[in-house]
Formats: sequence, structure tokens, C-alpha cells
Amino acid sequence: MLLAAGIGLFVSLAPQFGRAPEGQRLARIEASPHYRDGAFANTIHTSMDMSADSVLSVLKEFMNAKNTRPDEPLPVNFSERKSNPDSLIHVTWFGHSAVLLEIEGRRILLDPMFGPAASPVSFFGKRFDYQEPIDFDQFVNIDAVVISHDHYDHLDYGSIQKLIPNVGHFYVPLGLGTHLERWGVVSAKITELDWWESASAAGITYTATPQRHFSGRGITDRNSTLWASWVVEGASHKVYFSGDGGYGPHFEQIGKRFGPFDLAMIECGQYNVKWKDIHLMPEQTMQAFLDLKGKVLIPIHWGAFDLAIHPWTESVERLNRANTTGVFIATPTIGTRYPVGTRQPTTNWWGLLVSTCQNLSSEF
Repeated sequence: MLLAAGIGLFVSLAPQFGRAPEGQRLARIEASPHYRDGAFANTIHTSMDMSADSVLSVLKEFMNAKNTRPDEPLPVNFSERKSNPDSLIHVTWFGHSAVLLEIEGRRILLDPMFGPAASPVSFFGKRFDYQEPIDFDQFVNIDAVVISHDHYDHLDYGSIQKLIPNVGHFYVPLGLGTHLERWGVVSAKITELDWWESASAAGITYTATPQRHFSGRGITDRNSTLWASWVVEGASHKVYFSGDGGYGPHFEQIGKRFGPFDLAMIECGQYNVKWKDIHLMPEQTMQAFLDLKGKVLIPIHWGAFDLAIHPWTESVERLNRANTTGVFIATPTIGTRYPVGTRQPTTNWWGLLVSTCQNLSSEF
């Protein structure tokens, strides 16, 4: 009883858990066509087996999993900090789904999770080691932050706290504003959108688009806030950002409505057949890209955390094997400012890292 009381007190008081929507925000949520029976729901049936047997099975698999983390710190390229605006789209990937998007002179952070652990506690879900730490000094003059949903590997309390002074505006799905306000973001800087709703500022339009996933940060708030993918559109360029979610007809719907996209950043990692409805398998990442009518594909949701039992490089390797139609896949090194329109080739830096580790092991 004391343990349960302690956990309950921790969840209610610790700021990283955020806060449940209430008042006018809750009223708007309840008016959404995607909210029913007290929670948000996906547009098609989505299975999330959270039974005791399923959880125990996954825990057992985690205990026996191999190569889910790299043996050595990952190479990074944080030395290039220039960000002079030009007509190109530039993307800087920081591992997992955290991306700095530079489009038509604007600097936009997508799911800026830069923290040490993808969980409410520091000892669980630790980030892979990088050769250099992520430097927050580079995140200045940020026009907007876009959040896909409120899971810890996408919405990080510590990162938001550090970013607040340097961010012009936050665009989030319905309900997430309550977390941001608890953390110190003023309400005037928060725009919450339902699926297919848009908001524009400084020549950029942000549209929340459907996704097949779920939300929640605590014990009792499952699906109390919305999850979304995003379309970021300027005068001449369109970019798609998937956030998290399983495969479904929404990809084709988004492609027909907004495509073609100059760039599509789509999740490719942290999957399992047990939760295939809420995360893409690598082959589905490729199909989603084709549905979206993309020109350049950058896989995200890998390269920072071991939240599933597959080897840490398996997702990108399977994606490349699934590329039977000549899709242009860019896999820049963490921290590299990549010019999307030039289609500069990228290396399989993860393969080089694995090969080096294997060679060193054989020498000893």
C-alpha cells in the first residue's frame, strides 16, 4: 500500500507527467469527431494487446534480445552549425524522431526529444551513447516546434524547458497544450489542431493529419490527447512527418490530398509483430512512402533508443532491402545538415560502425 501510494504521489506531482486536459480545452476535445466514449480513437480498428500474458511475453523477449544497442558511441556531426537560409530544404537528424527542418527560411523542430532517457525516470529507456552530447546552444531562433504525440520518446519535459526561450510557437495535436502550459509555455504560443486542421504563420502552413497510434504519459490518461502526423508546407515545398503509427489507408489519403512531397520522414524502427497495428514494419515504411507520393525518404524512429527487441540496425537494413523500385533513401549521420533537394548520397554509417566493432573484437 505504501508503494502504491508513493507511485501515485510521484505521478501526480512530478512535472514530467504533464497534466490532464480540462476546462475549455477538454470541451473542445469532447467536440472532436475523433473522440468518443471518453477517449480519442483511430479511424480503423487498432489492436493494442496489453494483457498480462502479452506484457510478460514481451519482457521475456527483451531479456533475451541481442544487439539492441550499439557497442560503441554513435558517430555524430555537430560541428557544422551554419544555417544560412536558402531555397533548399535542409534536415538535421538527431537520432530517433528528433529533426531540425529548415524550409524556406524557417527553422522548425519536429519531436525535439533530446533528453537522456525515453521515460519519466532516468534509469529506464536510456539514449544510446553519442561521441559528442547534443548541444542546446544550436537551437536558437526556432520559429516553431511541432509535436506528434505525448509519448516520452517524442515529448520530453527537459528538452521543452530548455527550448522555451528560443521558440516562437508550438503546434500540437488536441490536448497536448495542457502539458506545455504546465511546463511554462504561455497559451498564446500554443496552437492545438485536430486531424485535417491547419494553421499558418510566416509563410508556412502546418496541418495535423491522421495517424494510427495512441497516447498517454501516466497510468490513467490513455488516449486523453490526440496523436498526429504532420504536413509542413511552404510556398514551394511540402514535407511530411509521420510521428508514430501503424499502416493504414490514411497514408494514401494524405498522399492524394497533399502529395507529392519533396521529403517524407517516416518511422522505421522500434517495431514488433505484437504491436504492428501501432508501429510500421520496415516494409510498410516503404509502402507508406509510395502511398504518400514522396520524392526523398528519410527513415526516423531509430538510432537513439532500444524500445523494441530487434537489433538496432535491422530496421534500416530491412528498409533498404525493401527498396525494389529505386526510391531515394537518405540516411545522414546524426547531426549532419543534409540538403534534401540535392539528393546527395549518404553512407551506411551504421554498417561501417558495426564492421569496425566486429574487427576490433576479432583482434582481441
